[in-house]
Amino acid sequence: IGDSAFNGCESLTSITIPDSVTSIGDSAFYGCSSLESIAIPDSVISIGKSVFRACSNLKSVTIPDGVTSISKSTFSGCSRLKSVMIPNGVTSICSDVFYGCSSLEDVVIPDSVTNIGDFAFSECSSLESVMIPGSVTSIGKEAFNGCSSLESITIPDSVTSIGELAFYKCTSFESVTIPSGVTSIGSGAFGFCSSLENVTILDGVTSVAYGAFMACLGLKSVTIPDSVTSIGEFAFGGCSSLKNIAYNGTKQMWKNVKKTPRWNYSMPHCTIHCTDGDIRI
Repeated sequence: IGDSAFNGCESLTSITIPDSVTSIGDSAFYGCSSLESIAIPDSVISIGKSVFRACSNLKSVTIPDGVTSISKSTFSGCSRLKSVMIPNGVTSICSDVFYGCSSLEDVVIPDSVTNIGDFAFSECSSLESVMIPGSVTSIGKEAFNGCSSLESITIPDSVTSIGELAFYKCTSFESVTIPSGVTSIGSGAFGFCSSLENVTILDGVTSVAYGAFMACLGLKSVTIPDSVTSIGEFAFGGCSSLKNIAYNGTKQMWKNVKKTPRWNYSMPHCTIHCTDGDIRI
């Protein structure tokens, strides 16, 4: 099925794809706003970019086992899509794949996936749970931005990078553990997570970037390892409930951490609990 084959067919309600089809081209069903469901045969091994983009009535879809990559913007704007099964053969979830799928409630990411692209689940406001497998090494920028129903997420040790604004405005988060494999936390990664109360950063992380936990109004406690060498501007800015930080190093080591002048902007007086005593800031 070629590129843009049924692009903009707004009255198309159903379609049967035969087993002879092996590939679906870019934007093939883009804007088919009346299409509610589609069965993709197992013969299909390639699904192009934006294939079902803006199919606003699409409720369910099954991705064949032979597909190895879900291309950019495949389901972007499918606002009624509630669930999707990602087969074990998929190794990459590209950028914008489920962007704006505001009815998507749960998703299972198989162990074969190594990368979650930029904006992959951005603005999936109904997403309540997602399991990130130990095969994933990177979470792209704004990957889960605006997932306001997501209460918790387990970031596996395999992850080495968390992109900027990755979990921005995940307002239902209560606790987060940053694994030791992560070397840097992107700018604004957990900014405006207003329900977030506890953050544990494991040993191995070296920097906390600009605005990483900015305006986390409910944040009460943070654990920072002695591997951290720099804390960026507004990293904890506006965290009005943060009164205690557990630092796994000495007072002198804390003083040696490179901190921008406004790393704790608009934060109340806080006690840094070091291994050899406390520092009041």
